[in-house]
Amino acid sequence: MTTATQPKQNPEYLTNQQGHLVPFNLVPELDKDREELINDIFAEAIEIRDQMLTFKQSAMGDVHAFVELAAEKYNAKLGGKKGNISLLNFDGTRKIQIQVADHLHFDERLLAAKALVDECIHEWTADSNDNIKALIEHAFQTDKEGNLNTGRVLGLMRLAITDEKWIQAMAALKDSMQIISSTSYIRLYQRESANAKFQAISLDMATV
Repeated sequence: MTTATQPKQNPEYLTNQQGHLVPFNLVPELDKDREELINDIFAEAIEIRDQMLTFKQSAMGDVHAFVELAAEKYNAKLGGKKGNISLLNFDGTRKIQIQVADHLHFDERLLAAKALVDECIHEWTADSNDNIKALIEHAFQTDKEGNLNTGRVLGLMRLAITDEKWIQAMAALKDSMQIISSTSYIRLYQRESANAKFQAISLDMATV
């Protein structure tokens, strides 16, 4: 974990954007003040970031420990990958949720799925407009880094299409999916009463 360090207040030199060392006494006062302001804010932000990381690790550890303790009361032993968890307090006004998001990767079998889908679209749209084809093509579009939008691709698998070739395409698509990593999130919610709507306690600086 990165710890915040207080920047040196009176360095002999400051490094400019070209990587040159500039004697501190030659740096304009406004640039010195800006440097100090930015360093102070960054030091505080890094400290808060580290506190949030510590809180997340501690809170998630406590929740998982509680769930395991609850399971032990029924002589149940939990094992394997930890999934989503939701805890509600006694009066129903506070809720803690832990959610696990899997990051998917599609291997070379995606190309087979795409080829079968293309064949389906070609057959279905032979005497109609290209709207359906455009929607399917949109699902397979990649971003600047060459990554697929997982949600759009998985959306194809939820379509209730019974065409045999389409079913084969969806089977190839499913087989091409691999979980390469997972990210765990902890979210806190509260409300005034058990009948009110939950409001998230934001830990995102952009929304507080």
